[in-house]
Amino acid sequence: MKLHEPVPGGPCRAELGTTDLGAVRRSYTKLFDWRPETDPRQQAGGCTIARVGGGAVAALTPLYQREQPVAWNVSFAVGDADAAVRQGAAAGDAVAQGPTGVFESGRSAVAVDPTGALFQLWQPGAFPGAGLFNAAGSLGWAELLTREPGRAADFHTTVFGWSVDVAARRPRWGVGGADFGGMVTMDEKFPHEVPAHRLPYFVVADVNTAAVDTTDGGGTVLVEPTSVPDGPRLAVLRDPQGAMFGVYRADGKR
Repeated sequence: MKLHEPVPGGPCRAELGTTDLGAVRRSYTKLFDWRPETDPRQQAGGCTIARVGGGAVAALTPLYQREQPVAWNVSFAVGDADAAVRQGAAAGDAVAQGPTGVFESGRSAVAVDPTGALFQLWQPGAFPGAGLFNAAGSLGWAELLTREPGRAADFHTTVFGWSVDVAARRPRWGVGGADFGGMVTMDEKFPHEVPAHRLPYFVVADVNTAAVDTTDGGGTVLVEPTSVPDGPRLAVLRDPQGAMFGVYRADGKR
């Protein structure tokens, strides 16, 4: 990711919705050396901000709706959540929740793009978003997996003004000239029941160690540690509650 701070239209935070906040606080703290800070207010439901050093890197939240899946998601920064929801609806998305105020932190909305992938909008208030990108334990890449890359490209370039080259071997999303993620076309290797989705990748010092720590903690390795030609070493993992995420080594070393 070439972004080093949240910008309009770009990813501004990763958020995990889960069934067991206590368990994920422990497992991800061990995996990424996070320092969790839990909001003490009862109405926050145990919502936790994970920090590395002094920077916020992710949010861990309870499931707010019965049908909400256990999953990692990515929020994109907008100046006006209500206006962004209206623009997205005109371009073909569906609103799943919001926009709603999150205390003094900001306003949030959850939507589903026309290919079925969930995403979030974040209108900053007191909380602008992640204070750290591209460092160990922080978000470093945001992937979209979809069966309809052309439709996804049309939607996201219209609503967010992203750049993307659908014809490229590895399409990359960018905003303001800075790449922040990619797009993978879901083919027959993906089970039919797996919907389009977003997959955040977090930076780690050692991909193999992250995979071992995940399985030791009761999780699963979905894609074994592998070195991508002309790319980083990475793995795709699933935590014990079922949320998928990726890890990679940002310095390009194997």
